[in-house]
Formats: sequence, structure tokens, C-alpha cells
Amino acid sequence: MTDVLSPSPESGSALDVVRVWDARADRYLELFRHELDGKPFDQEVLAEFAGRVGEGGRVCDAGCGPCGHVTAMLAERGLDVLGIDLSPRCVELARRERPGCRFEVMDQRDIKPLTPGDLLDGLVSYYSLHDQPKRGLAGTLASWAAVIRPGGHLLVVAKEGTSDGVIDDPLGSDLRVYWAEFTDHELRHAAEAAGFHVEELTTRGAYDDEIPTRRIYLSATRR
Repeated sequence: MTDVLSPSPESGSALDVVRVWDARADRYLELFRHELDGKPFDQEVLAEFAGRVGEGGRVCDAGCGPCGHVTAMLAERGLDVLGIDLSPRCVELARRERPGCRFEVMDQRDIKPLTPGDLLDGLVSYYSLHDQPKRGLAGTLASWAAVIRPGGHLLVVAKEGTSDGVIDDPLGSDLRVYWAEFTDHELRHAAEAAGFHVEELTTRGAYDDEIPTRRIYLSATRR
């Protein structure tokens, strides 16, 4: 009988995400601390998101990772940002890297408002969906819709493809990690089913120093 406290390392569960990211957070930070510097398209997309939300808007950076760079960039644009991650080690490193920003250990599928009924003006998911099986996409989008106010904004960035399973760690460790990719149709359908109006859906090719996979950018508004 399987011990429910020790799931298969290939299940894509929350415990697996914590185990994997606690183990690889330092290496990820080393590799991607300044990644936005070489991604002008991403900088533009994030700046446009900040402009739509407006100065002072309350935003969650879901799956902030150890770099905290998206949280920091949005904060520099005048937003009231909270970066969250399921990995305590990621949050520890993000706090160290960006001491002027706020970070908390929290599951992006169960975001807790500061007070009951205190809804967000926006949420960013910058490559935070690929750690979970694709069957969880609808539930994740629905949970985000529940904490974003009507008229609030959503930005999702994900890798394009059909992968949905366990692979060798792309960072080169000896870990096996869950890896999910998405099509633009899958993201659009899940967002619309969750109560979002998709305003823009674009893709770009990989930069020279990236995994050779196209990227999808979905911008939407909460109905």
C-alpha cells in the first residue's frame, strides 16, 4: 500500500513540487537570476500588464521561484505585489535576492486573500504551470478566478507543446521532474471556462539561450 505522505516522485503532487524545487532552487537562481535582462519581449509583456492593472493595484506573482525577478519588476512599475511559491527554499532565496519585495510560502492553487473578500487586481503566472499535470489546469485557473476581482487582469506565460509527464531535469540535475506543456487552445479554453475573457494570445520563438520551445502569452480579464 502506498504511503500517502510519501507519494511517487513522478506523481506531480504538491509534495513532489516542494521536494524538487527545494533541491534545485539554488541552481535555478544561479542560472536565471538576470534572465529578464535578455528577454525584451517578456519585459514588454510584463510592462503592459502593469499598465493595465494600474499603479497601486494588488497583484500576485504565482510561482515566483527563487529569483523573484517578476515580482521585483512589477513592484518597480508601481504595483502592490506579493510573490508566492510552494517551495520554502525558493521563498527564502527570493527574500534574500529582493529584500524590498514581499514573498510568502503558498500554493498557487489555494491563494489566500489578505482578508475575506479582499480580491486581487491581477495575477501573473510566469512559467508556473509546468510543474503539475495538465489535468489540473482547469482547477488552477478556477482558483485564480476566485481571487481576482471582476475586471481584474490575468497574464499566463507557458511553454508550448504537448508534453505531460516526468522527464529528466532540464537544469541538468539527477532529479526527475514533472513537465507539462500547453497549446494555445488548451490555455484559452481553460481560461474562458474559469470565467476569463481572453484579450490576447500570442507566441514567440525561443531565444538562443532558452530551451528550444515556443512560448505562449495569454492576457485575459476576469468577467
